[in-house]
Amino acid sequence: MGASIPEEIDSGNNPGHPIRRLLLRCRAWVELHRRVRWIYRILVGLLGAGIVGIGLILVPLPGPGWLIVFLGLAVLGTEYPAAHRVGAFLKRILTRLWARWRNRAAATRVAREATRGTATTD
Repeated sequence: MGASIPEEIDSGNNPGHPIRRLLLRCRAWVELHRRVRWIYRILVGLLGAGIVGIGLILVPLPGPGWLIVFLGLAVLGTEYPAAHRVGAFLKRILTRLWARWRNRAAATRVAREATRGTATTD
């Protein structure tokens, strides 16, 4: 497929990436201006809460409801430490579940191939 999930996370956190540098410069400018900082925090809160709300509405429907909730938490996590901690916790849990899923799928594949091998020799 491609790179593993931890490798993709590390590449996204690379401070040398041009988009990352641009965002850091914009964030530094916002931090210099007090009123802009408060407006920014309010807008991030409203946007993140709106995304989480839409995601929660979409959870019982077919589609990416939980993914939208996690996206809203990521938006909130850019400004609010509690949301960032929840996002980091969910990232750890999902990484573990993904590794467990891949190991289980590999074990099932090996068992299935072993069963096919014995079925053809009978």
